[in-house]
Amino acid sequence: MTTTPGDTKADALRAHLGARSIVLVGMMGAGKSSVGKRLAKRLGLPFSDADIEIEQAAGMTIPEIFAHHGEPAFRDGEKRVIARLLEAGPMVLATGGGAWMNAETREMVARHGVSVWLKAELDVLMRRVRRRDDRPLLKTADPEGTLAGLMEQRYPVYAGAHVTVVSHDVPQEVMVETVIDALMQHLGAPSSMGEHT
Repeated sequence: MTTTPGDTKADALRAHLGARSIVLVGMMGAGKSSVGKRLAKRLGLPFSDADIEIEQAAGMTIPEIFAHHGEPAFRDGEKRVIARLLEAGPMVLATGGGAWMNAETREMVARHGVSVWLKAELDVLMRRVRRRDDRPLLKTADPEGTLAGLMEQRYPVYAGAHVTVVSHDVPQEVMVETVIDALMQHLGAPSSMGEHT
C-alpha cells in the first residue's frame, strides 16, 4: 500500500513509525474504527479492528461471546488477538474499549506500536453509541450511568497512552489530520509538512 502521491506529511510519519503500528485506544464511540480506517488509508497502512478480528477468530459476535463465555473469556481472547496483530507488522489498529485495561496488552503496544487515546466527553459518546445496539456492557437499565462509570475507571489508565487526541463531532478528515499532527509531534517529526498545518 502506498500513501497519497505527494503527501509528504504521511510519508514522514510512516518513516518515523518504522515497523511500529498506530494503536487507537479509548471508549466505545470515541471513533477508533471510523478514524482508524481513514488514518490507515491516508498513511497507506493496513487497518485492523480488533473486535472484528476477535469475532472472526471465535466464529461468533462479541455479544454472543459475552453471553456464552462471559467477559473474562472475551478479554483473554482479545489479548491474544491484539498480540497476533501487533506481531504482524505496521498497521493502524483499533482496539476495543476494555483492551487497554490489560497490563500485558499495554506492554505489547509499548513494544510494537504508538498508542493514541481518542478521548471524548460523555455526551459525545452517548450520542454515538445510541446509534448501535451491539454494546454488551451497555445492556443495563442506565446505559449513561454505566458509561460514566466505565469512563471513571478507564480514563486514568487511558491517560498512559503515548498520545491523547480529543475526539469531537467534526469531520473525520479533521480528526485524522489532528491525529497525524499529534503523532508527528510525539515522534519528533516536523508537523508542518504537506498541505495542512
